[in-house]
Amino acid sequence: MDQALVNWLLAGFGGLIGFLLNVVWQSVKDLQKADKILADRVGEIEVLVAGSYITKTDFTNVTDAIFRKLDRIEDKLDGKADK
Repeated sequence: MDQALVNWLLAGFGGLIGFLLNVVWQSVKDLQKADKILADRVGEIEVLVAGSYITKTDFTNVTDAIFRKLDRIEDKLDGKADK
């Protein structure tokens, strides 16, 4: 084979490989950008969830109300059992 033909084939093959590597590199960069966006959104959700926990005083108030109702029910049941 003529050396010029070999050179043209190698140049074409090198150009094709370079193009494919460029496409892969751009895809990786796009995926990294999308990953960063998703990580930021997950971080925002974590803050949102952590901010909506019930406070200790609210929990105590709710449990006290439930126990008062249960005590009333128990008193009524005791009154019925005595009859």
